[in-house]
Amino acid sequence: MPANQEAKELQALFSETAFLFLRLKALAEEIHGEETTASIRGILYQLAREGAGTVPRMARRRSVSRQYIQSIVNGLLERDLVTYKENPHHRKSKLVVLTPAGTRLVDRMNAREAELLQGLPPTIGVESVQSATRVLAEVRQWFESAEWRATLQNEAAKGCQTRSK
Repeated sequence: MPANQEAKELQALFSETAFLFLRLKALAEEIHGEETTASIRGILYQLAREGAGTVPRMARRRSVSRQYIQSIVNGLLERDLVTYKENPHHRKSKLVVLTPAGTRLVDRMNAREAELLQGLPPTIGVESVQSATRVLAEVRQWFESAEWRATLQNEAAKGCQTRSK
């Protein structure tokens, strides 16, 4: 596949992923109603999947500001869905962990979603979903890699050289 065709296909994938993200965000709020927002769901699921984490680490993982995550965590603390525990690796940055109430909410959300998402459209098979999941994970991992960061730095350096001429 020619390089420009690869770029076009990746752009199409990114565009579709963005549209799907927005639809999934709306769907999460439709499914869970007043109980949670898509942002809250995302933080709870991240803690359930990855375990305890610091606010800065969660923010980096989601590519958002630490202040944004802190505001969500503050609301979760008020609802007793998360708590802080001491971080053995950092004195000031405490770990955020799910409480039993938070774990129960995640379990209820999982059950609700599983019930609604039973069965794929007839034209999509499990293998297709597994393949799509692998591709999206590989693309995400690439953008999280040192190689990608080096590519960005090289491009930024080229841009600076071009502008200074």
